[in-house]
Amino acid sequence: MLNDIKNSLNEAHNALVALLANEQALQSIQAAADQLIASLTEGGRIFSCGNGGSMCDAMHFAEELTGRYRDDRPACAATAISDASHMSCVANDYGYEYVFSRYLQAHGRRGDVLLAISTSGKSPSIINAAEVAQQLGMTVIALSGRLHEPLQQLSDVYICTPAGQYADRVQELHIKVLHIFIELIERHFHPENYQHQET
Repeated sequence: MLNDIKNSLNEAHNALVALLANEQALQSIQAAADQLIASLTEGGRIFSCGNGGSMCDAMHFAEELTGRYRDDRPACAATAISDASHMSCVANDYGYEYVFSRYLQAHGRRGDVLLAISTSGKSPSIINAAEVAQQLGMTVIALSGRLHEPLQQLSDVYICTPAGQYADRVQELHIKVLHIFIELIERHFHPENYQHQET
């Protein structure tokens, strides 16, 4: 069992090292953070969505922005599309593949950002959400684990974090990217929260 634990941690470590060495992915992360900051600066809102574990990541991202990440600061406008009554209604009336896109039709506006999370890059519900977001004039930022999937063509910024055969390693890297987004947003709007780290 101890070997299994070490192998799991080594696999996660190697995935992180590979991401750190992936210049294209790092530039995409920076470009995405710039888009998030630009939208918030202009009074826009960030919507996040995903399925399964990726929904948990979308919710985690939004609550860190509306709540607190590290130190106190005003709340940021972020919403995870995760309302159970909305999702069960739309899934029942239209089909699950429309649970995110219908929400954006109701609430999304030009200048907002959709953060779409799909480890495969081809989830129908995420694809539909990205299509509607584009139609509304929103910016689409995608977090995925595979290149050359349908979501990539619908994204303004596509961040791919390949990390092995299974989705769990990809999701672990997604959490790191999401935390980086939050930190960069905070550093932009509230640099005073990070001054103690610079000394």
